[in-house]
Amino acid sequence: MLERKKVHAANEDLPVIMEMNAASKMKLEKRMINLSFIGSVLFVVAEGVMAYISHSHAILMDCVFDVTDLIMIGPFLVLVPLLYRPVTERRPYGFSQVESLFLVIKYSVLLVVTIQLLIDSVQSILHGGHMVNASQLAGFEFGVFAGCLIIYFLLHYFSKRYASVVVKAEMYNWKLDVVSSFGVFAAFFGQFLLQKTPYEWLAPYIDPVVAIVMALILIVEPVKMILHGLRELVLFAPEQEVMDQIRSIAEQYMQTCSYTIEFLDVIQTGRKTWVEIYIDSPNDIITMQSLTRIRNGIREELKKNFDQIYVELIPDLPE
Repeated sequence: MLERKKVHAANEDLPVIMEMNAASKMKLEKRMINLSFIGSVLFVVAEGVMAYISHSHAILMDCVFDVTDLIMIGPFLVLVPLLYRPVTERRPYGFSQVESLFLVIKYSVLLVVTIQLLIDSVQSILHGGHMVNASQLAGFEFGVFAGCLIIYFLLHYFSKRYASVVVKAEMYNWKLDVVSSFGVFAAFFGQFLLQKTPYEWLAPYIDPVVAIVMALILIVEPVKMILHGLRELVLFAPEQEVMDQIRSIAEQYMQTCSYTIEFLDVIQTGRKTWVEIYIDSPNDIITMQSLTRIRNGIREELKKNFDQIYVELIPDLPE
């Protein structure tokens, strides 16, 4: 089971988020994370036993990744309630940056593990490969494939009500596990078919090659997510696609009062997004009533695409 990639594919699709209060969101999110946690525990135990029995590098890599993921999911279950606490003067960004830091640490660990296992697999090939019981591993991976499929469908069912950044990442990761476990099953089944054929000499290389392919697939995502997390920790603006979407929505509401956007300041860290819009008026008249109406309209529109959104309109004063 490949390590789940966070993808912070969180803002790529920007699905509509259904209206729920914070308590309901937190309860549902914890339920889905618990489901993912239990599933991970079961697969870690199974993979650990199979790695010990079969001495397979590919299964060992899967197990190490899942153990790392499991270790990181545990603390996150404690972190979830903190992410729903309101911002304060003492913590103007709440605990959102803790979430970003959490992801940076997680993917840094996975990057180190990936590089080490990649090196071990290459060394195995250079020393003549590694023989494993192909039929045994093919059957095991098919069972993993079926289990991952069940958990993915359960998460998909619950996510119809609400899906946070973390939940969407978990769903994506279990979906990836479904595909990867089926691919590993196909590889070991292919090794089984090579027996007593002219290509039987390839059999010892199947296991380390599968491990290398898994490592190469996984090594890209940790690098991307570390850079993304660091970007959020230093409070850089989000991707241009997100900026353009927010600006487009804000401009629609500004036109009702002939206001113009002088500067757009967007900070995104974890699941929270802060939007500060500096505005100007052609006649130098800005009323509190119009500001409130426009701000509420922009905020309600952005809530459809962002989980926790904060919007402020600020008159652009001359220097």
